[in-house]
Amino acid sequence: MNDIADAVARAFALLFTGDPDLWRIVWVSLKTSIVGLLLATPPAILIGYVVAMRKFRGRRIVIWLAQAALSLPTVLIGLLLYLLLSRHGPLGGLQWLFSQPGIVFGQCVVALPVLLAFTLAAVQGLDPRYAETAIALGASPMQVMVRVLYEARFGVMAAVLSGFGRVISEVGCALMVGGNIEGETRTITTAIALETSKGEFAQGIALGIVLVSIALLMNGALMLLQGDAHTIRERA
Repeated sequence: MNDIADAVARAFALLFTGDPDLWRIVWVSLKTSIVGLLLATPPAILIGYVVAMRKFRGRRIVIWLAQAALSLPTVLIGLLLYLLLSRHGPLGGLQWLFSQPGIVFGQCVVALPVLLAFTLAAVQGLDPRYAETAIALGASPMQVMVRVLYEARFGVMAAVLSGFGRVISEVGCALMVGGNIEGETRTITTAIALETSKGEFAQGIALGIVLVSIALLMNGALMLLQGDAHTIRERA
């Protein structure tokens, strides 16, 4: 018990004294996760909207694949990306393996199915009269899409928050593609795994506290969005 209490005390000391190594790891995690999410969001929302609003051959298969991708282990995604980005892989010329651009690419791939599936569900759950009314008033396809996505904004924002939660907390892809290089590709989750394996619990606990804090903030934001959505429905 004394060892655990000592590790917790040192963890809080690392947090409140501004330990540069600790906060560099947090910065790398936030930067790669946010950039990967920003890159994945536009195509995912567009594909989700098109799949939800258009009828085409193979639509059910696309929806099935999008939903099945949610359960893919991130370590498997990391393995596939490792093969693509390795020296003899199709994308080896980019030299992204064991670099921050490689982690960003991996986080983008990890976030894409989450954003797509949640956007698809949000748009499908809307009253079809929104789009029908816009079309009847002479709106262009782009204007119809903007209107529909505006009405589904709470669901789309929930998709973005869920996507961020997915990428910031995953370890498999970041470890395999990034290589856990100190000061360069070491993220919160890979650092926790490394420090725990070394028996150095203080930094792992400190990073765990940061990760839990981020998760609580994300869930708080999601609850606020859901509350706003319920309020608007009740007024309507």
